[in-house]
Amino acid sequence: MRATSSVIVGRDAEVGLLDQALDSAGRGAGRAVFLVGEAGIGKSRLAGECALRAYDRDMPVLRGRATSTGLVVPFRPLVEALSSRFRAAGAPDDPELDPYRPALAGLVPEWRSGTAAPGYTISLVELAEALLRLLAVLGRERGCVILLEDLHDSDTETIAVVEYVADNVAGLPVLLVGTLRPDPGPALDLALAAELRNTAALRELTPLDETAVRDMVEACLDAGPGEVPPAAHRHLAQRAGGNPYLVEVLLADLLDTGRLSRAEGGWRIADQGGASVPTGAVRSWARRLSRLDEPVRELLLLAATLGGRFSVEALRAVTGLDDRALFAHLRSASEAGIIAPDGAAHDHYTFRHVLTADALRASLPPAEQAALARRAATAIEESAGELTGEQRQLVATLRLAAGDKVTASRQFAQVGQELLDAGASGSAAVLLERARGLAADEDRDAITVHLAIAEAESGRLDAASALLDDLPPAPAGTRAAQERAQAHTQVAWVATMAEQQQEAHRRIRAARALLGTAPRPEQEAALVVVEGHLALLPEPDGARDSRHRLPDSAPTPADRRRLEEAERSARAAALTAEERGRPVVACRAWQLLALLSRARGFDEADACLVRMLEVAEKHRLAPCRAEALVRLGTNAFMRTGEATSLETARAAAQELGHLALLQTTDGLLAMQSVLGARWDRAREIVERSLEASARLQNLSAHRYLLLVDATLAAHQGRAREQDRALARFRRAGGEESMLVPLQRGLCQAMGALMAEDRPRARAELDAALAWERRHPSFFYLSGRYGLRPLLRALDGDADSRDAHQEALASPGGQLAWNRMFLSLTDAVLRGRAGDPDGARHAVAEAARSAALFPQAWHLALRLTAEGALADSWGEPVAWLRTAEEYFHEAGVQPVAGACRALMRQAGVSVPQRRGGRERIPAELRTAGVTPREYEVFVLLAERPGNQQIAQRLCISPRTVEKHMASLMAKTGSADRSALCKLSADRAEDQAKDQGRPGAARPVTPA
Repeated sequence: MRATSSVIVGRDAEVGLLDQALDSAGRGAGRAVFLVGEAGIGKSRLAGECALRAYDRDMPVLRGRATSTGLVVPFRPLVEALSSRFRAAGAPDDPELDPYRPALAGLVPEWRSGTAAPGYTISLVELAEALLRLLAVLGRERGCVILLEDLHDSDTETIAVVEYVADNVAGLPVLLVGTLRPDPGPALDLALAAELRNTAALRELTPLDETAVRDMVEACLDAGPGEVPPAAHRHLAQRAGGNPYLVEVLLADLLDTGRLSRAEGGWRIADQGGASVPTGAVRSWARRLSRLDEPVRELLLLAATLGGRFSVEALRAVTGLDDRALFAHLRSASEAGIIAPDGAAHDHYTFRHVLTADALRASLPPAEQAALARRAATAIEESAGELTGEQRQLVATLRLAAGDKVTASRQFAQVGQELLDAGASGSAAVLLERARGLAADEDRDAITVHLAIAEAESGRLDAASALLDDLPPAPAGTRAAQERAQAHTQVAWVATMAEQQQEAHRRIRAARALLGTAPRPEQEAALVVVEGHLALLPEPDGARDSRHRLPDSAPTPADRRRLEEAERSARAAALTAEERGRPVVACRAWQLLALLSRARGFDEADACLVRMLEVAEKHRLAPCRAEALVRLGTNAFMRTGEATSLETARAAAQELGHLALLQTTDGLLAMQSVLGARWDRAREIVERSLEASARLQNLSAHRYLLLVDATLAAHQGRAREQDRALARFRRAGGEESMLVPLQRGLCQAMGALMAEDRPRARAELDAALAWERRHPSFFYLSGRYGLRPLLRALDGDADSRDAHQEALASPGGQLAWNRMFLSLTDAVLRGRAGDPDGARHAVAEAARSAALFPQAWHLALRLTAEGALADSWGEPVAWLRTAEEYFHEAGVQPVAGACRALMRQAGVSVPQRRGGRERIPAELRTAGVTPREYEVFVLLAERPGNQQIAQRLCISPRTVEKHMASLMAKTGSADRSALCKLSADRAEDQAKDQGRPGAARPVTPA
């Protein structure tokens, strides 16, 4: 006779919610649902029902459960969930997932390479984004479901990933269902916050009422209405408190003891006592144990001591049984319905419900519980050689249950340190906090130091600072002081990367105070590198002297000395770190030097990056290698305008699974596409990476992508889109970042020129220069070294020649983008000085970049033509026709209109923009041929007379004569015969292009 219900009762609303959520996921509208309730209330039953309904829809289902043993195992529910799917179906082979395989390799064993990339740990947000992409691929056709149970027992990393998925699942074909108890903690905080943000639905499961209990009992007994006596219903309803699990436990006890038995015509129940629910549950399990054989009973009590889930290996060590006896007893316990094999791990078992293990432990006196825990801990320690992290946590838990807090603290602390070294900083913080609370006085400070580092690397800088500030004083130079100084240095690095300058400075001061006047060379090197990177962050305006705000003020001697000293210190730190075996510090130092040495040119900067690459490859530091490749690719893009090296760097970042670096590279590739007028490619990259970078909290890449989005709109002359994108850029803190020069010069100044607002463009370029004067800046595309000198030359500024020479002599003058503008600046100045040949040569030099930067080239032609017209040199009309044609086709009417106005000022006939211009070949449009003239030109291939042309086009012969004269002038034809031959050749070429042999008869224009 079974004592479990075959149907779910009393949960119609919850089942309906899950049904709706499944339908939504199938339509691509993902949702997150959290089911909250006490142990045994029916959360797992609902999760199972959801899985069955998903299977009916042919939706992939991934199901995992957190461990209930109290052990901190990073990502256990996620590993189990993915394994539950891929163990049978195999991991998906989809190219879209290629960038995310390294991030997911820790969860999907099939994707683990033979050698992991040393020195790099996938961030939590990268892993969460990768999981989100994987779920989206799995659910592409019908939707998919991921069920994560007992989240209250989850590790910190899993909670962070679940929060990320819940917040970003909308719009994806994914349903996330999580179950948890209403116990205070990170899981409940997550569920409540997600409900408050409207990113998840939360349902708290309440106890069943008497009617639902009656229905459940009847379902368990396969009984019809009225067959079970009301006394039995009352007994179960009162003692189970509406908890479905306890209903089943107490019902099984009634059946086992014979107090509830089948009688003729129904069921009969004997008199019942009035025990309370907890005591009744404990006594129920005690009675069931008493009916088992002694070895099985002993085994279950030991298993319960190990927790709600236990491994065969641990149980073997504790019991001392051989495999034959051990598995015989496990089989007996399974047949009794007390335990079951754990589907997620072949060598683990789990109690049917966590309350089972609790009840079994509660059936023993406290002294016996402590003795069993002590016995189990000793057995595990003696049977294992080097304990794994999970075994060490189990031993710590058992020692704590036995009353040995100090030993438990040291075990927890050791596992916490191992997890911190492995990059699982959230789980490390949990264990280190637990260890700190149990620690003896002599251990507490050392544990606090590691806990502070874990908190900082988890993104909780405030908590890390509070921990370090609360430490008692330590004499400078002592071992304790050096350990604390290292913690201060690491927290300072995290604060610098988070652009929290004030906190970073505080930590550096604290570290130096602890190290005293003579720190070891490697300690000084680590501090110098942090200080150098910190010096490159922009200071608030209020922190600088007001004289630095003048647009044309030069850097002060103090500024120059500060940067020179930073460079000397960074170089010494790089060499010291290499000598002292600190390769990560060395790579950070060479990276810093590459930025600082740009002031002397890109060759020296590249040499520093090559050194960084060599150190990274020597020590197999994959993330530093990828970073070096990205920076080398960035320099190559800036110098040449090409993106080949950046694409190589992107492949390295993708292979590593470094999503943050991948997004940084995507931003650079998007900007290169904007400069190259490849609008569609730039848009595709921005759309692919912008929101993902926000989800990853990759602030620097996100800001840069927002700026690219604004720059894309600005270069296309779309002012409203530019303003919207800049508003988002500002909300993300862009105007407090190092990107201000690009925002003002490359985006807003170009946007002003697309609107033919040159005064505003100059004001933006002046503002960019003013910012660069106040801050160390290495963004050489801000206009300072190209566009600004050209505008100053065109406006006749007195010092425009000096500005041109200064830009030419700077590293920024080496860049392909800037060289184009500087060559045209040279042309304008030469033309004004009466050197037309030199001016034409300078224009030809600039034209070499025309294919790389077509939009900028045509804008530069429009600007240069203005100077050429004023000083009578070059071919300004031809340049204006070319630029007018380009900007008219691009839809940038202000610039196209300005080109037409300048042509009219030059006394040139400007064609009206009539329909049919798109049919005119580009070279004829550029020459100024109008649609009506082109109609005449097409007919000339047949060599008709003027009268015939007039009749076919319904115009007068005199008008034909005018069109003929204009065509000969615009095409440079010597006479009518040459013009007819040109038309025939054009028709021949068109016929060949269309795949027809011979010279086809031209189509008569409409």
